[in-house]
Amino acid sequence: MVFNFDTPIDRRNTGSMKWEKYKGKDIIPLWVADMDFSAPPAVIEALHNRVEHGIFGYAVSTEELLEVLLAMFQKDYSWNVQPDWVVWLPGLVTGINVSCCSVGEDQDDVLTAVPVYPPFLTAPKYSRRNLITVDLVEDRGRWTFDFDRLERAITPRTRLFILCNPHNPVGRVFTEDELRTLTSICEKHDITICSDEIHCSLILDQDKTHVPTATLNPDIARRTITLMAPSKTFNLPGLGFSFAVIPDARLRHRFQKVMAGIVPHVGVMGYAAALTAYRDSAEWHAELIEYLRKNRDIVERTIRDIPGLSMPHVEATYLAWIDTHTTGLKDPEKFFEDAGVGLWNSRDFGGSNAVRLNFACRRALLEKALDRMAEAMARHVRLPPLQLL
Repeated sequence: MVFNFDTPIDRRNTGSMKWEKYKGKDIIPLWVADMDFSAPPAVIEALHNRVEHGIFGYAVSTEELLEVLLAMFQKDYSWNVQPDWVVWLPGLVTGINVSCCSVGEDQDDVLTAVPVYPPFLTAPKYSRRNLITVDLVEDRGRWTFDFDRLERAITPRTRLFILCNPHNPVGRVFTEDELRTLTSICEKHDITICSDEIHCSLILDQDKTHVPTATLNPDIARRTITLMAPSKTFNLPGLGFSFAVIPDARLRHRFQKVMAGIVPHVGVMGYAAALTAYRDSAEWHAELIEYLRKNRDIVERTIRDIPGLSMPHVEATYLAWIDTHTTGLKDPEKFFEDAGVGLWNSRDFGGSNAVRLNFACRRALLEKALDRMAEAMARHVRLPPLQLL
């Protein structure tokens, strides 16, 4: 079967966060990280079947869903996950916040590397923790950790490190060596790791492989909370399904204790969609990756040819981190909005002089947006200097 990712789908007036932001304006929204593609046909059919059943009561996971996930972990990562390690969640951001609350005490420190997915920066505050950030460094066009600086930033009250791998927004698939160095620092200082791996099935480079942090060794597994979800890969974020894998019983108990009475259960549609996505959508997923890979290549070629703009190679995700620091733009987000393209500003990621572009849309729309960006930058560099009166 061939899935047509070029099919136009009008998302206006559908309550879409992505598209409602610029309602009534000629601005192409490429900011928030959901795709403009229809979910896999098997998922849509499963949801139709659930609707036809007509009852939407309180839900629990089926044994089949758990079996499908455990088989996936074993097949993809040689990871022997036990059934009781899995904790169901209504969203991955919920898992980040619960992780912050369940590790350490009030006024303890949470460490992460920036730029990074914005909830990493807000969750510690909501949990009455202190946020410590360390800048990622760019080495020959490839972002990585500054391990020495990261270790120096650790305080006696640092209890948690939040990791994003594959990384949003810089698109890295961290290598096993990078992860081993990072986790050895966490072991040395007795730091728990919350590992957001939501983009693990969106590896675009064929020579890259995702390594779940918890698979490095049993000691690392005991200090790791792994967060995953089908939402990014299969375009299901509005259905509210995610899960944590927590091998250590004491850490898992603390995590579940924080959830009690506050975190809602997953709904019937979330469970139904997740099962079918993981079990029946491999062919759709393979074609999606190929389509995203070509979109990625178009974005990289185009940005490389626009004076003043640059970006690292995107190894995974469908997100491009575009550097604008040599352009002289004080507000690149507004500049590109004025040109008819809606991007996400770097400030929310703890960065500066950059914007994030989501290229998970039909190719014609992406090319139109890139043309607008190129034309706007061409006008910008041709502007005469301001004449002082």
